[in-house]
Amino acid sequence: MAPTASNGARPIGIFDSGVGGLTVFREIARALPREPLLYLGDSARVPYGTKSPATVIRYSIEAARYLMSRDIRMLVVACNTATAAALPKLQEMLPVPVIGVVEPGARAAVERTSGVVGVIATEGTVKSKAYTTAIKALDPDVEVIESAAPLFVALAEEGWANTHVAREVAEIYLEPLIDHGIDTLVLGCTHYPILRGTIEQVVGSAVHIVDSAETTAQSVKHAIGQSRGVAEPEYHFFVTDAEERFRRIAAEFLEQEIENLELVSL
Repeated sequence: MAPTASNGARPIGIFDSGVGGLTVFREIARALPREPLLYLGDSARVPYGTKSPATVIRYSIEAARYLMSRDIRMLVVACNTATAAALPKLQEMLPVPVIGVVEPGARAAVERTSGVVGVIATEGTVKSKAYTTAIKALDPDVEVIESAAPLFVALAEEGWANTHVAREVAEIYLEPLIDHGIDTLVLGCTHYPILRGTIEQVVGSAVHIVDSAETTAQSVKHAIGQSRGVAEPEYHFFVTDAEERFRRIAAEFLEQEIENLELVSL
């Protein structure tokens, strides 16, 4: 096992298909500022949202095994597609707690909605009906409309979140949900909070935005319990391809230079 903090503190492992999970990483770092964190972006195989469930499960197991080899104390599946397809399998096979992003987002949506929830997500997540299932389990009376918004992933990965192109794409994706009368919108892919400013401009202030990154971070904090951590925790980043693009986008999004970045194979 490879230690990742100078005092031997075991880190929390976080994985996603690319840069999207950095939204979860950022919120966990804010919620638990003394915890060392590892982030794995499977950028060689992004996006997961267009892959079959069987393929997503295989990719997720490979990512989880890599992070387990780094002696993590908890695994956070910072990808809605992977959560929908692989969370039960990962929870069954791993000896550490495994937290996904769907259930925390569904819970927050039920708490905020007046009755009509929109969910934007990848094709894989929408096909799984994971959010509809999770929300209906909490409140069967809530109406849920799920809609795929796959181009948001590409816009986030390219660093085009705040462009006129992103605004035009957002209008196309979101206007049918607005016309249906949603009062709450779940950002059902961890890439989407990178475009939150653009999304908020389109849906307006009357629609509550549920950011699954924020809600997942609170679930992680609750699961960790009393966090002693370390005074200056180390953050390590791993990618399977395009490390310089990851470094650029991550530095812009996290507003800090990215150190400890390594190219790895799964």
